[in-house]
Amino acid sequence: MTKQEQLEKLIKELRTNVPDITGVMVASSDGLSIASDFPEEEGARIAAVGAAASGLGNRIAQNAALGAVSETMVKGTDGLLLIYMTGDEGVLAIRAPARGNLGLVRLEASAACEEVKKILG
Repeated sequence: MTKQEQLEKLIKELRTNVPDITGVMVASSDGLSIASDFPEEEGARIAAVGAAASGLGNRIAQNAALGAVSETMVKGTDGLLLIYMTGDEGVLAIRAPARGNLGLVRLEASAACEEVKKILG
């Protein structure tokens, strides 16, 4: 199974395990979509934003002496976007509704992030 197929399978499993999730993407650290279930146009924007947010999160963490960043979350009135660092290779971005089960989303996302690290590693 190719890396692409492994990532697509992981995305499907994550969406099955957490029905609240409304979008999942694995993107490169330079903002290119690797695997996604977002619509194509939206996916390109999410990939770019995810990479930028991970870079900004790293700078904030360094300046605030927080250590290595593992997750960045943006919460709006209509939803949230969680961005997980998957090593130097990329990010895992997950969109969910604002009133979704954040605990379950984060639990499953953390496990998925570790799997993405193995696949991209």
